[in-house]
Amino acid sequence: MPDTLTTALAAPPRRPRIAWRFGILVIIVVVAAAGVLTWDVPGDPGTRGFWIAVNLRVVSVATIALVACCQAVATVLFHTATANRILTPSIMGFDALYVVMQTALVFFFGSAALSATDGLLKVAVQSVLMVGFATLLYGWLFAGRRGNLHIMLLVGVVLGVGLGSLSTVMQRLLTPSDFDILSARLFGNLSNSDPDYLPWGALVVVGVLALVWRGRRRLDVLALGRETSLSLGLAYRREVIGVLVLVAVLVSVSTTMVGPMTFFGFIVATLAYQLAGSSQHRVVLPFAVLLGMATLLAGYFVLRHIFYAAGMLSIIIEFVGGLFFLVYLLRKGSL
Repeated sequence: MPDTLTTALAAPPRRPRIAWRFGILVIIVVVAAAGVLTWDVPGDPGTRGFWIAVNLRVVSVATIALVACCQAVATVLFHTATANRILTPSIMGFDALYVVMQTALVFFFGSAALSATDGLLKVAVQSVLMVGFATLLYGWLFAGRRGNLHIMLLVGVVLGVGLGSLSTVMQRLLTPSDFDILSARLFGNLSNSDPDYLPWGALVVVGVLALVWRGRRRLDVLALGRETSLSLGLAYRREVIGVLVLVAVLVSVSTTMVGPMTFFGFIVATLAYQLAGSSQHRVVLPFAVLLGMATLLAGYFVLRHIFYAAGMLSIIIEFVGGLFFLVYLLRKGSL
């Protein structure tokens, strides 16, 4: 694995081909965003009613852009930290923690508590709990002499299964009406986002992206593996913990805004590696973000304005993503 990554990092990407692919993705994003904003808007262009409708749709476009950035960057960073392109951040139990928090709220206080507690404070508390959970887990498992990434991943899987089982037990004890309301919240839905969350979520994401871009060269070294990173003078343990905490922040922002999206980041990251033709993060990360935005914007436009089923976007993406994950896994296993 390190030899392959070393070759990929040493070989510069073919700039003309990369530029064409990048330009096509930019065009798709711009066209899809313009379609979402202006397609079938009531009123003549330039009138007050037209701009009111466009302003309402800006919230959806901004939410899509934010979620795409979070999922794409978080998955690429997680692949870099774990040196494994099959794993996803959900394996650490982030989605399960979100589900158990929502389920416990309904279980103890009823479905009315979901809407009664909606607001920036609830989002902040959920994000802090998820990031705190990840930080404690990473710090504890890496602090000991025997601490390593494989044990951390195993503990994350076990915790995720345990939290999922706890959620299932509480859900079975809910009334049918409460369960229906909870189920609607647990599916990732781009329509669930509150515009009041966007400025704060965007501020956090921009800060994380700035840190990631600033450390892109260290990420390239980290992708070479533990032994190579240490030989090149990189503080491997500190870098891995820092990257995983950033992953937790991005996943928490995305999950608290629109709900869990398990396989979306995996699809985007895997395709970004193929299109970028390089493992350098300065190339892969922009491709991943643009692919995420293009996928969500184009899918949202088609389902909303052609099939009139915008709420099905996350369900379709998860279904296709699950199939893509299985095919990718079987294909890798046969090589």
